[in-house]
Amino acid sequence: MHHNTIGVGLSGRSIRGHTVLALSGELDIATTSGLRDRIAAVLDDKAMPLIIDLSGVSFCDASGLRVLVAVRRRADACGRAVALAGPRPNVRRLLRITGFDQAFPIYSNLAQAVPVVTRCARPLRRSPHIG
Repeated sequence: MHHNTIGVGLSGRSIRGHTVLALSGELDIATTSGLRDRIAAVLDDKAMPLIIDLSGVSFCDASGLRVLVAVRRRADACGRAVALAGPRPNVRRLLRITGFDQAFPIYSNLAQAVPVVTRCARPLRRSPHIG
């Protein structure tokens, strides 16, 4: 599967019992409008733990964070674990500054995430920074 929303790429695959969604490009207001629905369709389709590979994301703003929150909430509602893998330093910094590093398990790369993402992470609390 491969989708392209202006400036952002989305591809999905299964790896050892996990759904891996690889995002690439810029996650900003211009690119995220349809991304949430496309990711939700993948979540509805499979019941495996979800890893979002951010290694290809060069930029993320508040609208990108909103997509991650929506995915996390939907995964929580389905009882699925969700984790982030491979964020670049600028994206990792944004996650830390906004407190999202406490809402998601974050791994340096996909190889580290796959063996440990198997059960639900703690429920997402509403962030004062992102609605």
